[in-house]
Amino acid sequence: MTTNVAARHRIMTEDLNAIVSADLPWSQFDGATVMVSGASGFIGSNLVETLLYRNETHGAAKTKVIALARNASRANTRYSAYAGRSDLHILNQDVVSPIAYTGKLDFVIHAASNATPQRYTADPVGTHLANTLGTYNLLRLASEHRCRSLLFVSSGDVYGVVPGDSPVISEDTFGALDPMQIRSCYGESKRAGENLCACWTNQFGLPTKVARLSHTYGPGISLDDGRVYADFVARAVAGKDIVLTSDGTATRPFCYITDAIIGLFTIMLLGTPGEAYNLANDDAIISIAELAQVVAACVPQSGIKPIFDATARPPGYVPSKIAGGRIDTRKVRALGWKPTVTPQVGFSRMIESYRKASTPG
Repeated sequence: MTTNVAARHRIMTEDLNAIVSADLPWSQFDGATVMVSGASGFIGSNLVETLLYRNETHGAAKTKVIALARNASRANTRYSAYAGRSDLHILNQDVVSPIAYTGKLDFVIHAASNATPQRYTADPVGTHLANTLGTYNLLRLASEHRCRSLLFVSSGDVYGVVPGDSPVISEDTFGALDPMQIRSCYGESKRAGENLCACWTNQFGLPTKVARLSHTYGPGISLDDGRVYADFVARAVAGKDIVLTSDGTATRPFCYITDAIIGLFTIMLLGTPGEAYNLANDDAIISIAELAQVVAACVPQSGIKPIFDATARPPGYVPSKIAGGRIDTRKVRALGWKPTVTPQVGFSRMIESYRKASTPG
């Protein structure tokens, strides 16, 4: 079993090492088979690579990873450094179709969905189906294989517009989502997927867990992703001023990828079946304007600065109605998880991963 470690940036190797060093019952994956949908996406690929990296660095029975991805070319490119490995199988299909897999299966992680306003407003039907029909297909598959756990990667968008200037949002706090607004396709379908998981656990006994991710960033995000932090990093890497298309007062909790992936595995391995958990860095709640300052400060030699230009909004731009709030993470912290990476450190690492050549891990 070999991997072209030269193709993995030093930053990414360090991040993977930080993840597998977390104090978790990783032995549950020894000799197990784990299917990850959305395997060529940002979250899915980091989950897959974590399990493969653990196989490289630990002497226990290897974990077999089934990377489910609808775009074969993109998946093959994403995992080209792992070609020929027996612990990775790329399953090319759309999650909205019945899953064509009959082998051994112990864990399922459903991370397949359009996850940016740019993409889910361009394909609202596909977004909805991935989170509803796709969730049904994976729940059914997991039940047939008597899986030990299914993790549904959900989103803080399920909370909708919670009343108040700066509400504290726990797992049972919900606001309005207008089902007739196209942008609601993401939040509404995530809500439906969550409910289907809860129903499946109640009716069929399959252990399902739900993780509600907030703003998660790090190396590996496509710089044309469309999310504000990707735009800011793209401009910083190019040495261009950072453009704000709003007044920048909205606040968001920014969670670095290592903290997020550790959190996802924490919820999957230690969470209570039929429960949802907020997963956000509530120690790193900053405004968009502050984020622009943080990113600019990561490349002081370039002399770039934040500027405001409302005309720079991309075609089809649909602003969020959520001004801010505090995500309550006490529930996941009770499982032993806590974020450790600050925005200053996280965005510096993210920028470095794009600016410098890959080095052996």
